[in-house]
Amino acid sequence: MNVTELIQDMASRPIAVAEQLPLLSASQLNAHPGNHPNSIAWLLWHSGREVDVQLSHLSGRPELWTHYRDRFGLGEVGDTLGYGHDHREAGAVVVNDQQLLTDYLRATLEGLSDYAAGLDEEDLSEVIDSSWDPAVTRGVRLVSIIDDAAQHVGQAAYAAGMLTR
Repeated sequence: MNVTELIQDMASRPIAVAEQLPLLSASQLNAHPGNHPNSIAWLLWHSGREVDVQLSHLSGRPELWTHYRDRFGLGEVGDTLGYGHDHREAGAVVVNDQQLLTDYLRATLEGLSDYAAGLDEEDLSEVIDSSWDPAVTRGVRLVSIIDDAAQHVGQAAYAAGMLTR
């Protein structure tokens, strides 16, 4: 297995977890257990958005969100990433369609996987952000994107388990 195949395998993991979530009602998707600002819908939406926006910056391709925006119907809050959302902003992310959330996440991570397939070791070693210490390479950024998605989808799975047991 080469490093590109490893990245592709990693990108498939959050998709598999999201697809194995129990079927949730709209109220379960949008619940805020313990008054936490992030619902399951928010966690899945944010996972897709963070992959989409960062991948667009890396690849120079348009965000997939342009194909999903109207289907989500979230208005301006939908165009954000979710980083730094306060209770009001996070609470405005209300999505009643679990399949739509999963489809968007799948599309973004498959896009990341396709992008990674065209990279070689030199591409992965390229410094893309020198404002960090150490500087961030393309490979490190891809791992970071996938790690963020995996953590948030894992949080969604945990919350779904609490709501369905």
